Amino acid sequence: MALPAVMLLLALLLAGSAAGVTQLRLEEAARAGARALARGEDAGAVGVIVRRLAGDSAASAVASDGEWLTVTVSGRVPGAVGSLLPWTFSARAWTRGETSGPSAAARVIRTWRCQRQSPAA
Repeated sequence: MALPAVMLLLALLLAGSAAGVTQLRLEEAARAGARALARGEDAGAVGVIVRRLAGDSAASAVASDGEWLTVTVSGRVPGAVGSLLPWTFSARAWTRGETSGPSAAARVIRTWRCQRQSPAA
């Protein structure tokens, strides 16, 4: 009788820790994407950085609100634990563009519109 209870407790602990690690990875990917935007990278480069840090299943969105640039990263827990946790986690980071020359916000808006029209992979 105790063995199934211990196994259930272990499964819940593993699922909780996997969810926590996933959230931390998404937050780090959002911060790194925002830093790249601040340096003047485009939304495509931000997507590459996000997938490298948060995993291939993570999705990123880049938006501009005047001088503020926003990176939103979302994803699910990978592996078998992901089927137990049907939640989608997300993280968001904001930054100001630091490039001189054409505004980073204008480049982000053009690139983001192109990304939204293409089919999702």
